[in-house]
Amino acid sequence: MDKKNFAFGKNNLILIAIGVVVVIIGFLLMTGPSTTIDHFETDIFSVRRVRIAPVVCLIGFVLMVYAIITKPKEDKK
Repeated sequence: MDKKNFAFGKNNLILIAIGVVVVIIGFLLMTGPSTTIDHFETDIFSVRRVRIAPVVCLIGFVLMVYAIITKPKEDKK
């Protein structure tokens, strides 16, 4: 199969994989204890869950979009 038929190059796939990992890290930062009927957990308003985690997810999504729209480099033969 000819390499020119692939939509993404090696660098594009690496950037997409890094973006996916960054998004997963962002979602893991959002996790934490939940509020129950008997106990209100104030950690749901922590800076990590409200500000840092969404920004990390956004960075991951922007990185994936950049990797998709970037033209792959051509091999010189």
